Amino acid sequence: MLIIHLVSQEWKKNVRAQGFYRNLAVSLLLGIFALYMSVIFLFLGFSLNELLEKAHNTLNPTELFNGGMLYILLCGLAIRFFMQQLNTVNLPPYQVLPIKRSSLINFLLLKALFSPLNYFLLLVVVPFAVKSVVGYYSAAVAVRFVLSFIFVVWFNSFMASFLKRKYGSNLLSFLLVIAVLGVIVALEYFEVFSLFHVSKSVFGFIVFKPYGLILPLAAASFAFLLNKWFFAQNFYAERFNRKMQGDKVFNANLSFLDRFGVVGELIALEIKLILRHKRTKSMLYLSAFFLLYGLMFYTQPVYASNSGMLFFIAMFMTGLLMFMYGQWVVSWDSAHFDSLMTKNVPVKTYLSANYYLLLSFNVLCFVLTTPYFYFGMKIVYMHLAAFIFNTGVNIYLLLYLCTYNTKRIDLSKASAMNYQGTTFKSFLIVLPIMFVPMILVTVISTFFSMTVALWVLTILGFAGIVLRQPILKLCVNQFNNRKYKLAEGFRQGE
Repeated sequence: MLIIHLVSQEWKKNVRAQGFYRNLAVSLLLGIFALYMSVIFLFLGFSLNELLEKAHNTLNPTELFNGGMLYILLCGLAIRFFMQQLNTVNLPPYQVLPIKRSSLINFLLLKALFSPLNYFLLLVVVPFAVKSVVGYYSAAVAVRFVLSFIFVVWFNSFMASFLKRKYGSNLLSFLLVIAVLGVIVALEYFEVFSLFHVSKSVFGFIVFKPYGLILPLAAASFAFLLNKWFFAQNFYAERFNRKMQGDKVFNANLSFLDRFGVVGELIALEIKLILRHKRTKSMLYLSAFFLLYGLMFYTQPVYASNSGMLFFIAMFMTGLLMFMYGQWVVSWDSAHFDSLMTKNVPVKTYLSANYYLLLSFNVLCFVLTTPYFYFGMKIVYMHLAAFIFNTGVNIYLLLYLCTYNTKRIDLSKASAMNYQGTTFKSFLIVLPIMFVPMILVTVISTFFSMTVALWVLTILGFAGIVLRQPILKLCVNQFNNRKYKLAEGFRQGE
């Protein structure tokens, strides 16, 4: 009964929150997208048997799937470590009530298992088990196959929560996880060591032996007990805080920016804001993954003749950080926007600081994507044209259109699955910036050539760079026209 009461109170807290109904439109859009992905996953689940039958001559689809389970486990654990939102409970109101600490901790840990996102991949696993595992073996084996996958999900959920609470998701942790995954990929690529045969043996034992499910269930229980141990050591806030005081806090030395005056000081403050908050740091981590996006397209011959799509990818990667940060470039300051407006900081100076910050993001992304030049001069020209177009056109569009985002963003909130500040306006801002150049390239290259299309966009970019001052003045006028609506919107989240 206690768990039922806690679940009921958690539901009421979410429904009664101010942002629940304000973000209903975004939730509906995400629901439609989830429904679309569900259909795709179901289709993949029913088609996976035929795909795996063609992949290997001697191993059947179930054995191949078992061989890939350790890779799924490790990738899922890495993704959860960076993106899984840690569940929280407001403990002080319950601590004065006759409720055992263990009950609160159990509720806090088990609450994560009831999230539908945990079981999204079952839309692939269950159809595959029904169609393939039952066909090759039996219904009992299929049931153990599905249960083993569920226990793996539980293990990943508990273990990711423990690692995130114990070590945090800072830059060092991010680099360590990437290094581990890189070593595994390198060992597999150079055929030094393969997890495939280990995974096939382990999950073969789990699935084909009636008592094999004890192994993943024991692993999930062990991860659960690790979390229990952590909370036993850090249940009270003052103990946890004393422990964290010994940790090193990132303090960037950005004094070299002071030589650029107020603009440099504002840029330094924005960089510190990015590096000190979970949501903005997670944006940096996601950007690192998205920089690999070109490998999905530049290596596929089917996209070689699709000029519009290739330019879209080039523009996306060379301006990735700019797009992800720029659409909320004012909203990031929403918590202290009123204070900012009372300072002796001209709007032109404020927007100039954001302009140079976005420009530095462009330069950084362009440099990081130079390894793609290996794929030929065509990619070189596209990246150069995309970089110039982003610098001379898209930066101004972001500075102009971001003033329509009037939703407050609380940077103290969780980083993963956090859509605070996201509205339909966010989509409307990104759509023309991303897709109009793609359409323009497609049309021009169809009637003329890809070279002409790239020159047109490059000239537009150079024109924007040359006319920087008058265009920034338009952005300043737009900001002045919208600043009171921005301030009013940012206050509504307080």
